[in-house]
Amino acid sequence: MTYTLDTKVGDILKDTHAIEILEKHVAGISKNPMIGMAKGMTLKQILAVPQAKEAGLTEDMVLKVLKEINARK
Repeated sequence: MTYTLDTKVGDILKDTHAIEILEKHVAGISKNPMIGMAKGMTLKQILAVPQAKEAGLTEDMVLKVLKEINARK
């Protein structure tokens, strides 16, 4: 499965290789209690949330991480 901006966070969190890469870029993300609320959301939906912008999360950053995750498949 190739991950895109339309992939749900919960699907990515089922992939141990993806979690390793996510943790490399954002330490502790997979254990953050707030991640449970995001599992049903797509990455595109996450990017649209004001809190994501406030945290400095950009589409370019997410695409870079997705590219790294997809390259390991």
